Amino acid sequence: MMDQLAQVGELPVVALMAVLGVVMLFDAVPLFGVLVPGDVAVLAAVAVGTPTTGLATFVAVVTGCLTGWSLSFLVGRLWGDRLRHSRFGGWVGETRWAAAEGILRRDGGRLVLIAPFLPVFNALLPLAAGGLRMSYRRFLGFAALGATGWTGLYLVVGTASRTLAGLLPAGASPLLVTMAGGLLLAALVLLGTRRRLRAVTR
Repeated sequence: MMDQLAQVGELPVVALMAVLGVVMLFDAVPLFGVLVPGDVAVLAAVAVGTPTTGLATFVAVVTGCLTGWSLSFLVGRLWGDRLRHSRFGGWVGETRWAAAEGILRRDGGRLVLIAPFLPVFNALLPLAAGGLRMSYRRFLGFAALGATGWTGLYLVVGTASRTLAGLLPAGASPLLVTMAGGLLLAALVLLGTRRRLRAVTR
């Protein structure tokens, strides 16, 4: 598994950008987002990459996120209510739909900033935003800040992990160190937002 993940970061720059862009696009789709390891692919690319691939990773991930979220927003605008009451909506769960709408009504688009760190909600929030007729310009502004911040944090984690791995005993894997750092980072963000999420999901 780790060997395959390491190969992601070793792809040619153009191929790396294409793969990450597609992964992040699917990561923005409900249900698919649970199956597509967006976080893992990004961390793998950052961990074993170079400054050049780091920049390519940043551009590809931000572009993929914004493309996927924009498409989800459009789907929510056109068919949000129909999807919610379809079999697909049943798979997602009414509780999650209601929670996503509650988040947007109470906090506007501010929680879109940390949406990449929220499993399932990162895909539902754009759909809900479209269904609630949020201004696309406003949504895109928050989404761009969120995607940029999320990707930038993972780039920092990847750079730090390569430095740390070089200081550890021989054989330490930058990929494993980065995975651990990324999981810790995501956990801290989830802990920081858990209270607010509980308030809007009751």
